[in-house]
Amino acid sequence: MRVIPVDSSAATLLITKLPEVKVRDRQTGEVAVDPVTNDRLMVLELVFIAQGGSDMIKVTVPEPGIGEGLVMGAPVILSCLVARPWENEFGGRMRHGIAYRADAVMVDAPASVQG
Repeated sequence: MRVIPVDSSAATLLITKLPEVKVRDRQTGEVAVDPVTNDRLMVLELVFIAQGGSDMIKVTVPEPGIGEGLVMGAPVILSCLVARPWENEFGGRMRHGIAYRADAVMVDAPASVQG
């Protein structure tokens, strides 16, 4: 599956839903884990503001990559953000979208003023 790097350096990212455990199977309650590290995966929602527009996105992050001090509305930085197009059939209908994944999410603290 194709993985597309996303440059978010010129964007403003704001938390609209705090991280919560990602569920792999809603019927069984199975929690999603990274296939390589076996870390639990978390999902959070952000508003991605760039080039005069905005979009709501969900981003999956391994649990160790969740930074301290995340609060609703906080500006954040994502490390190694990628997009993966996906497609599947559900109930006889084709569905498609883009899944976003990052290595880490942390509060975007302003640089301290030096005098």
